[in-house]
Amino acid sequence: METERPTSQAAVDEVERNRISPASLGIVCRDLIECISPDTGISPGMQNTPERMARAWFELTSGYDQDLAELLTTFDKADDSIDYDEMVVVSPIEFFSLCEHHALPFFGVATVAYIPDKQIIGLSKIARIVNFYARRFQVQERLTSQIAQTLKESLQPVGVGVVLKATHLCMWMRGVRSQSVMTTSKLLGAIKDDPKARGEFLELARQTNLTLR
Repeated sequence: METERPTSQAAVDEVERNRISPASLGIVCRDLIECISPDTGISPGMQNTPERMARAWFELTSGYDQDLAELLTTFDKADDSIDYDEMVVVSPIEFFSLCEHHALPFFGVATVAYIPDKQIIGLSKIARIVNFYARRFQVQERLTSQIAQTLKESLQPVGVGVVLKATHLCMWMRGVRSQSVMTTSKLLGAIKDDPKARGEFLELARQTNLTLR
């Protein structure tokens, strides 16, 4: 006996950890494919595509499932006998995100810097913070600010600088169909106000090219 397939609304109403379950998202993806291609529907070669789509969407939006507090491992300079007050720069940090206007990817590289005061942060945590905010529906301007504000609030540093360079497929694949690169920046504290620190950071960011491996 054939089991009745749940409706899309039932799938949407099913929430797991504040998110729809992978199985239910697969049902939504199947309905989406059938709506887009009503003549052919799910072809033989696409029988498993809805489930693959669901897994891909969960991976692309995994930032919603993470706990930011777990990423913010900081160290007290005094406790660890760290005598360092110069700029710390991490680049290039590759990231992928989803445009919240068209649900198409945008991707690029980040240059992130801070000048420590009393706290420093683990090197890998900076890349994880970038991806925490990138792996969700986003706009590049907000993504840039969120990274900078998180470092400011967690470290209370002397200064913070963030520059993102990204290509947006919603502009490349549709509409104007341009391969332009968008650059956004957020500078805080001394990296914004001190001309020497500002110039040093922006020069380092300028040297970071959008060339993903």
